[in-house]
Amino acid sequence: MTVWDTLVGQRHVITALEKAVAGHGMTHAWLFTGPPGSGRSNAAVAFAAALQCRQGGLGPDCPDGCHDCHTVLAGSHADVSVVRTEKLSIGVDEVRDLVRRASLSPMGDRWQILIVEDADRLTEQACNALLKAIEEPNGRTIWMLCAPTVEDVLPTIRSRCRLVTLSTPTAEEVAGFLVARGVAEPLASYAARASQGHIGRARALAFDEAVRTRRQEVVSMPARLTNLGRCMDAATRLASTAKEEADAITAELDAREKVDLDAAYGVVERGRRPREYGPALAALEKGQRTRAKRRHLDVVDRGLTDLMSVYRDAIALASGAPGALVNEEIRDQVESIVATSTPELNLRRIGWIFAAREQMLEFNVPVALALESMMVALQAPQR
Repeated sequence: MTVWDTLVGQRHVITALEKAVAGHGMTHAWLFTGPPGSGRSNAAVAFAAALQCRQGGLGPDCPDGCHDCHTVLAGSHADVSVVRTEKLSIGVDEVRDLVRRASLSPMGDRWQILIVEDADRLTEQACNALLKAIEEPNGRTIWMLCAPTVEDVLPTIRSRCRLVTLSTPTAEEVAGFLVARGVAEPLASYAARASQGHIGRARALAFDEAVRTRRQEVVSMPARLTNLGRCMDAATRLASTAKEEADAITAELDAREKVDLDAAYGVVERGRRPREYGPALAALEKGQRTRAKRRHLDVVDRGLTDLMSVYRDAIALASGAPGALVNEEIRDQVESIVATSTPELNLRRIGWIFAAREQMLEFNVPVALALESMMVALQAPQR
């Protein structure tokens, strides 16, 4: 095993990073880009592990038996900091804390590495604080930023970074990855197709039956959008199901954070709340609401991606494109959509789904309203 084993279908990226670890083309700032699920942050963490490892992440004990590799991959290495956010943006205070750490010498004898996931979520002030740190780097500090595309990062920042572009792995590569981890071949094949190259989504589909059930409900919606009532019902079900799933994900974390806050202020031991507890609780609850909103939008967005895959299949089927459908298991429903539409109409439908996504993510339109408008636009014509 090596530190690169979690990267699927990224041989060109691994080769470039291995050369950098060996000292060829190494620089102080990197920008990892690629479509959702391609493994941007995994690539950055694996690169960090290889840089901290005295064997470049390729030794006989790497990664599990190597202390440096193991601690980096586990998120506990003293000289590797990873910024992950559950909020809608990464603020200037978080970046200033990173910049402060970047100015310090590493505790070990190798690198101080700072990884920013979702660098596209940096606020303008945060970008300005980060730019100064990247312009004047510490000699033993390395910045690694992750974003979907180079356009999602300020030109002044991306011009100072070496670009690493990941690609979407093929269904065969994703299926092979799952089979190697004990998933039966038929299920691995289904998860690989349904995930459309998204590694995290493929894992969830392969190992969680509830995830498969929810997806099945979503991809079955287009064939049933035959009247206004069904369109409104589909919008309500998609919004409520996404809310339930998002709440289930965040509820346990919210409760754990509340327990930790109470313990930090001694609420249980003292039997009363100190003056500072109120503002801290208010700040915690505000952050939790923001996180819950983002999680809800993320789950809805995933549902929209599944919806688009059905219309993509209809276009492929109507045009005689080779290869298996993404939703091969509902081919009969896709055929019914083809019979009542044209490729041009289904392409416009995909555009309407993108428009609903933009309304929710960019313009803060309420989820229920955006989904209702979208479902009505998607309504199938009467035969």
